[in-house]
Amino acid sequence: MTLSNSEAALRRDVAACTRMLVHENILGYSGHISARLPGRDALVIQPGVLSRSEVNPEQLVVVDFDGKVLAGKENGKPPSEVFIHTEIMKARPDVNAVAHFHPETATLFTLVDDVPFGPVKNHAARWIAGTPTHNDPSHIDSPASGKALADTLAKYEAALIRAHGAVVVAEDVRALFVDCVHFEENAQALYRAAAIGRVNPLTKEEAAAFMHSFDRPWHSAKLWDYYVGNAIKAGVVDASYAPSLE
Repeated sequence: MTLSNSEAALRRDVAACTRMLVHENILGYSGHISARLPGRDALVIQPGVLSRSEVNPEQLVVVDFDGKVLAGKENGKPPSEVFIHTEIMKARPDVNAVAHFHPETATLFTLVDDVPFGPVKNHAARWIAGTPTHNDPSHIDSPASGKALADTLAKYEAALIRAHGAVVVAEDVRALFVDCVHFEENAQALYRAAAIGRVNPLTKEEAAAFMHSFDRPWHSAKLWDYYVGNAIKAGVVDASYAPSLE
């Protein structure tokens, strides 16, 4: 199979992102990362049975927005919850990358009423508009259930799924990786703060002030380089398919 430069780069980033999120204990034995293929109603995603810690770019499958495999059938079927990705990308043309994972700390906030999930760290200002909770904990394994989750997500940049996990969306895979790191960092900070006393989350004014001077592309590039470097040193990825920023 001959790949375009853009598809090859996307595959590299999805594989690297997946492996690095496993290394950071954010992604586990399940969960998945997808990337929209430019100019197509299709995405790349890993096969469901493939270990997240071992996925390689050439093992990803291409899936259209109806969940049909267009390329890579020999690598296995896409995850059963592929419809999370297809339905979100249908509904949100601004979203080019989607993560579904099962963060232990963040998911706790779907199980309690007294402490709402909200931004308490500065980089969590991205979610100041809100992080809705999808109240159906079931597997999202059909177009209908995927659309229901996309409806819950609506205009927001992340959503929790009750007793299940989370989805995070972004403009590209590298920014998505950084958002996933910050999402769970914020959840852990909120959990610890709630154990100490009454939580004072970021106000809309504080978030706006932070975002006014925040350079998201620069920040995403900086953190991607940092985590890729650490992952290469740890043997999690190698420079042949997880290069530093080009």
